[in-house]
Amino acid sequence: MAERISMALAGNPNAGKTTLFNAITGARQHVGNYPGITVEKKEGRATINGYDFHIIDLPGTYSLTAYTQEEIVSRNVLVDERPDVVVDVLNASAIERNLYLAVQIMEMGIPVVLALNMMDEARSHGMSIDVPELSKRLGMPVVETVGRTGEGVPELLTQTADFAVENRGKNEPLNISYGPDLDPVLREMTELIESAHFMGDRYPARWLALKYLENDEEILANGNAADSDFSTRLLHLSADVADHCQKTLNTYPEAIIADYRYGFITSLLKHGVLERRTDQARVDLSDRLDHVLTHRFMGPIGMVLVLLAVYKVTFTVGEIPMGWMESLFGWMGDMATAIIPDGLLRSMVVSGIIDGVGGVLSFVPLILLIFLFISFLEDSGYMARIAYMLDRVFRVFGLHGCSVMPFIVSGGIAGGCAVPGVMAARTLRSRREKLATLLTAPFMTCGAKLPVFILLIGVFFPEHQAPALFAITMLGWAAALFVSKLLRSTVIKGPSTPFVMELPPYRFPTVRGMLIHTWERTWQYIKKAGTVILAISVLLWALMTFPGPSAEQHAAFDAKLESGIAEIQQTVPAAEQDKAIASLTAQIESERGETRLRNSFAGRIGTGVEGISQLSGFDWRTNIALIGGVAAKEIIISTLGTAYSLGGDADTESSLASRLKSNPDWNPLRAVALIVFILLYSPCFVTLVAIRGEAGSWKWAMFSLFFNTAFAFALSTLVYQGGKVLGLG
Repeated sequence: MAERISMALAGNPNAGKTTLFNAITGARQHVGNYPGITVEKKEGRATINGYDFHIIDLPGTYSLTAYTQEEIVSRNVLVDERPDVVVDVLNASAIERNLYLAVQIMEMGIPVVLALNMMDEARSHGMSIDVPELSKRLGMPVVETVGRTGEGVPELLTQTADFAVENRGKNEPLNISYGPDLDPVLREMTELIESAHFMGDRYPARWLALKYLENDEEILANGNAADSDFSTRLLHLSADVADHCQKTLNTYPEAIIADYRYGFITSLLKHGVLERRTDQARVDLSDRLDHVLTHRFMGPIGMVLVLLAVYKVTFTVGEIPMGWMESLFGWMGDMATAIIPDGLLRSMVVSGIIDGVGGVLSFVPLILLIFLFISFLEDSGYMARIAYMLDRVFRVFGLHGCSVMPFIVSGGIAGGCAVPGVMAARTLRSRREKLATLLTAPFMTCGAKLPVFILLIGVFFPEHQAPALFAITMLGWAAALFVSKLLRSTVIKGPSTPFVMELPPYRFPTVRGMLIHTWERTWQYIKKAGTVILAISVLLWALMTFPGPSAEQHAAFDAKLESGIAEIQQTVPAAEQDKAIASLTAQIESERGETRLRNSFAGRIGTGVEGISQLSGFDWRTNIALIGGVAAKEIIISTLGTAYSLGGDADTESSLASRLKSNPDWNPLRAVALIVFILLYSPCFVTLVAIRGEAGSWKWAMFSLFFNTAFAFALSTLVYQGGKVLGLG
């Protein structure tokens, strides 16, 4: 039986860690989330030379300080699961910066193997690394790899297995001198921690003392929970030395610790371990491209063109497979109609299940293509440039440059989806900025809202459709930035995160890596959207079906129909009676349908809130559609058609447009107010579930539901009432 080795894969963002993970594990990997937190967890397996590797791909992080979710998760995995070995993946071209994480892992006493990845790029940059000498100085294996091609992977696994078995059970933390100001207090704190066995079951004593000097929030909270008196004693020692450093050196312990770690790294790489050819005066391809692609004026223009091209190609290419999906669900609906007898069961299966789920899953080809292009932009290094260019603007509103991607994916250009947009916010390092992004990304013009906007623009602004749609898109961006500033100044107040994203060199992504990333994200969308939409569709169908008209009401309609037919037979010429009866029957059934809807649970709710919604110009029928829109924005148009009693065969978009155009209660002002409300009010239920997942709590999902709706109602009311004062309505 193969010997099992647990291995954690660590590394900085853009070091090629995920590419190396894919090269090692291939298809033998599992993707999920860490318990209680939405940072992505990847696990895989690999077998070589009789060893069965169980591999955890830790989130990419620059350090193990408790500053971001990724850093906390990475550190807690190392502390709680105690893997046999950690393979730290370094970008060989930036070895000095990447070694900082390795030093922190070594200080925890966990066996470490270094994978010098992207060695082909390092050599092309004129770098030479004496790998045997570096390995000797560190006392651990150091292996050259190229994850993109798989070069060095077998040797890496072989040396890792041997080193893990040899050092299993050993705990020898790296001890670095932190100078005459910190070393004495570190020794005192370490001795106190060891003698009191304070949190010794989880952390090495000296490492714990370092965390107290660094004011690590999670460690301080854990220490206070374990023994508040002892923790207070350590805090006093930490505060005393911090005060001393401030007075004598005008700095603080955390900065001193970082300086000495980098000093240790510099000494490791001296005397021939790292050499650069100084005669190489060329500017590499990445720098040349950045002169154009991140130019102050040309860069943003290029960015817009790239993103427009992505969406244009997505919708052009995706139109055909999307049509296939729609035809498939249409065929399923026809089959269900033919097989299931007329009644509630057929109505639930066709309208509640097939139409509801099919309306969402029909977008899968578009979602797949969008994710494929996003994967290409990410893996090529261009996505980091987009964040870099927009960071300066976003920072003014309390956001981060990385917030731009969730906005774009949510529909910031045209027709995205808020669910993957919310998921894209997991790349943000600061929880406050992440929350601000989660709560405002749904303001974008997602693909589910677009049909409603196109309908209303086509009816009330037929000569200005393109400018109107552009204005709606800009309103979404403006509202997102305004609300972000409001939230970051109030409920999620706090300092902005420094923009430290590394700009990786441009590289051509591997097809395998792109396909793996695309499938992972698409499958998550299918699982979350499909299951939740199924439940929502059935629930909404029930709300609009039950309890329905009473027996007396049905009898009254039947009597009215019989009386009308009798009158037609007596007063209308025989040649025209069939036409008149058909017209009367359609009218009576339309009235019956309106009564059925008004008597349903949804109708009663819509009527109940009409007194308030009229401030924005919405009647009870519109209210029903908007309530359905909380379930899924795709439902708004079909619900509006039903709510306006267009009949079972007449709820097409064109018929609804005709009805709205001829309805005296509707006008351009009311349409604008409705557009504003739909753009900004509560995210759909699937998005709320995604927000709950990314924020880690239903509290923020409920905040988004109520705050966004209140904000949308206030703004739409201002538009409607202001327009009436100006005589526009």
